[in-house]
Amino acid sequence: MTYVIAQPCVDLKDRACVDECPVDCIYEGKRMLYIHPDECVDCGACEPVCPVEAIFYEDDTPEQWKDYYTANVDFFSDLGSPGGAAKMGVIEKDHALIEALPPQPHDE
Repeated sequence: MTYVIAQPCVDLKDRACVDECPVDCIYEGKRMLYIHPDECVDCGACEPVCPVEAIFYEDDTPEQWKDYYTANVDFFSDLGSPGGAAKMGVIEKDHALIEALPPQPHDE
């Protein structure tokens, strides 16, 4: 099991979760952040600091965002397990699910 970042993160990328993650497993794509399922240690430190409540334990992901589990997993299909997000910087891609979304409005 792992944590999942869902739709509220798209076009926001607050990064508070990145600062809290003790294992550096939250990677930054072009439009959202992704949790590496094999690097995540299920500590849950990221979930309470997310200002838009976009992070869920895999089994607790709301039904309308269930596809984000696959998006988080598949994002890493060609990257493998880089062993830490900090050294990667922004990865200039997103999962097709996110790429297909229109720009997401966020309250300032």
